[in-house]
Amino acid sequence: MTIRVAIRHKTAYSFDRPVSLSPHVFRLRPAVHSRTPIKAYTLRIEPKNHFINWQQDPFGNILARVVFPDKCRKLSVEVEVIADMTVINPFDFFVEDYAENYPFKYDPLTLKELQPYLELAEKGPLLLQWVKDFDAGKRPINDFLVDINRKVFAAISYNIRMEVGIQSCEETLKIRSGSCRDSAWVLVQILRHLGLAARFVSGYLVQLTSDIKSLDGPSGPEHDFTDLHAWTEVYIPGAGWIGLDPTSGLLAGEGHIPLACTPDPASAAPVTGGTDKCEVEFEFSNTVERLHEDPRVTKPYTDEQWYHIDALGQYVDKQLIEGDVRLTMGGEPTFVSVDDMEGDEWNTHADGANKRERAQQLTIRLRDVFAKGAMLHYGQGKWYPGEPLPRWQYGIFWRKDGTPVWRNPALLADITKDYGHTVKQAQKFIQQITQRLGLHPRYIVTAFEDSFYYLWQEGTLPENVDPLKSNLKDSIERKTLTKLLDTGLDQPAGFTLPVKWNWSEQCWKSGPWDFRRGAMFLIPGNSPMGMRLPLASLPWVAPDKRESQEPQSLFEDLPELGDYYGEVTRRYSHIEAKNIEHPEIIEQEPGDDGVMEVEVPHTALCVEAREGRLYI
Repeated sequence: MTIRVAIRHKTAYSFDRPVSLSPHVFRLRPAVHSRTPIKAYTLRIEPKNHFINWQQDPFGNILARVVFPDKCRKLSVEVEVIADMTVINPFDFFVEDYAENYPFKYDPLTLKELQPYLELAEKGPLLLQWVKDFDAGKRPINDFLVDINRKVFAAISYNIRMEVGIQSCEETLKIRSGSCRDSAWVLVQILRHLGLAARFVSGYLVQLTSDIKSLDGPSGPEHDFTDLHAWTEVYIPGAGWIGLDPTSGLLAGEGHIPLACTPDPASAAPVTGGTDKCEVEFEFSNTVERLHEDPRVTKPYTDEQWYHIDALGQYVDKQLIEGDVRLTMGGEPTFVSVDDMEGDEWNTHADGANKRERAQQLTIRLRDVFAKGAMLHYGQGKWYPGEPLPRWQYGIFWRKDGTPVWRNPALLADITKDYGHTVKQAQKFIQQITQRLGLHPRYIVTAFEDSFYYLWQEGTLPENVDPLKSNLKDSIERKTLTKLLDTGLDQPAGFTLPVKWNWSEQCWKSGPWDFRRGAMFLIPGNSPMGMRLPLASLPWVAPDKRESQEPQSLFEDLPELGDYYGEVTRRYSHIEAKNIEHPEIIEQEPGDDGVMEVEVPHTALCVEAREGRLYI
């Protein structure tokens, strides 16, 4: 997804009298080794009466030598560069085997060719002390380059300096401040003192504003920007010249377009020349314009584009209605991580260390923006073939009329926190619910994990495997076994209240759950206990004999929902428990022969403690 840009650079000198111009040298053409694709280049010079010769300097830079035969009152230079801002990986290079780690020595032939780039132009005490303090121990060359570049960036703050020329390394290190060319020259000298060939680079820097602001760092410039810039290149065998920008602490990327690369900064000046003595007015501009942008997922739609999208959607809906087409549609957006892009949980795994925390944050944000007063539900979703468990799912449920379903978000637990709740709190909570519903507490059933199954599973482990220890490579079953054996199989897993709605009496009903084994043992697994109730072990009743409520038509007009806030408090402001001396004796009443009243509910409410939180 390339962005094509036009860089337009104009420099104009207006003289107070006609003056003679010496031959000028312009180093304003992108270098041949520029990694940013250059699609077009234009150079316009006034006065038009001039002679131009394109040349190469001793270091391979392309330069224009221009001779002006006549006196003039104005000199104007305009450059236009068309470039494709294709994303470049600055680490996309190979190195020779002997140069994989620093320090290394150039081979004799390469060393001879690199002599101009190894010359030590400065040997001041501050520079030598900086080199001495730098840890130049053996390490991978990539780590070395990143480290030294960032340390120079941290040592010298950026300053826009309008004075001509370059500060000495001593001056820059003393005041700890300088322009881009000052920092680049300091890094050149440091690299040379450490035995690496380095050169000074002048060129264009292009920075484009991001489509969306960064979530984990600076977002970059507010507007598209370009200017003349300076940085450093270091020669690594196999990789060639690698750009280091000490002004930003980064390696050179697609925004760095080199114009001239030389051992000394004076040879890389964009313009070199002279005039007769005169007064001069100086004009300068440097702009960047986007010419073409491929569609990309990060670029926000404009208001006009949103209008057309909405209009198209309305048109499609109209056509579907006119054609009596009943259409449902669903979508599953896939989320990726901004700071852990290679993590399994963001690529192949359904769960992970951070995914649920991010999901919780997104759920809260969606609720606050789109569904204030919503009820949050934490449960299970789809079960895909080949996966051991259903996917976890967070739901947001709200009323379209705006009436809150849940008024106090503080009463819902944060799923990322451990509140220290145990089975004691779970038992106390279900007892309170039972009392509020006016049901007998004897109907509460304690749930246990199936000890026989897990003891059998423990017996199948290899002799040299400790069942009380697990690691990341263990299967889900092995981890579950380890957790249960550590907790104790005789400990309750949670509590269940059999409950159903009695349509005839318009109240909640409960009843005893009796099992052949004397207690309720959950189906083995690690899903929530409500998913593992042994319902098949309850007294069986033929489906046609079970009490059931007629399903409601999906097309039936429903009355408006009322506001039930405070209704429960009003109903249960005074609770009087119903005295049932013998709950196991069920009173028989005459009824329709076609319907058998089922006093043993096959639905239940479960309360369990998991990871220090209560789940209902």
